Amino acid sequence: MADSHAARIDSDAAPAGDVAVEMIGVNKWFGEFQVLKNIDLKVMKGDRIVVCGPSGSGKSTLIRCINRLEEHQKGSIIVDGVELTNDVKKIDEVRREVGMVFQHFNLFPHLTILENCTLSPMWVKKVPKAEAEEIAMHFLGKVKIPEQAHKFPAQLSGGQQQRVAIARSLCMRPRLMLFDEPTSALDPEMVKEVLDTMVELAEEGMTMLCVTHEMGFARQVADKVIFMDYGEIVEENPPSVFFSNPQHERTKLFLKQIIT
Repeated sequence: MADSHAARIDSDAAPAGDVAVEMIGVNKWFGEFQVLKNIDLKVMKGDRIVVCGPSGSGKSTLIRCINRLEEHQKGSIIVDGVELTNDVKKIDEVRREVGMVFQHFNLFPHLTILENCTLSPMWVKKVPKAEAEEIAMHFLGKVKIPEQAHKFPAQLSGGQQQRVAIARSLCMRPRLMLFDEPTSALDPEMVKEVLDTMVELAEEGMTMLCVTHEMGFARQVADKVIFMDYGEIVEENPPSVFFSNPQHERTKLFLKQIIT
């Protein structure tokens, strides 16, 4: 049965080549400070895109706009054919299809790992409890911690908690996964286990947009690396070009600082 649920994830996904996300002339302000400036971005189904740049460059705001955790003031954002507006029904429709993993794990401390993973499928998609638990155990197995199902978050390491957060998102069978610096809050020895999980997802064809400073992950997984600075997309290239022949001085300086 768990394998059949995994197959359903694949069958739910749109064919590769379709547009997953399109941002057209997107601008956003926090008060008088403009955090996003004329962002144009197209993400195709199956794309694995890494967004990097210095702190305060607008990276996290960009991906938070994709599921309306932040509201853009100008331009258009279209997710899987649905344009994000103030229409609450459209926002809910998009959020059902978009998984998000944050810097901090945001697990409910009073619920077990299994309960954390079944909560959204049961409440949002009205999945029966037994089926939700079966799906949850499948994805906890996928992130290699099924034995932790009946523990509470505080009993797990940071790396394990982040893998639970990934499994929890996968339980909603998303078409797109957003990662907002998922390893930045982890101790160095825990980073690899989370990145390994993300690599496996990428290899299975999950559409991914990931804000990270993990340049090894970008080299290994990304189809395209985007460099942001001062709210703008400065450079957008495949890893082979991005790392070996960056086109802009700001990109060159960033790579020199982060890689050394």
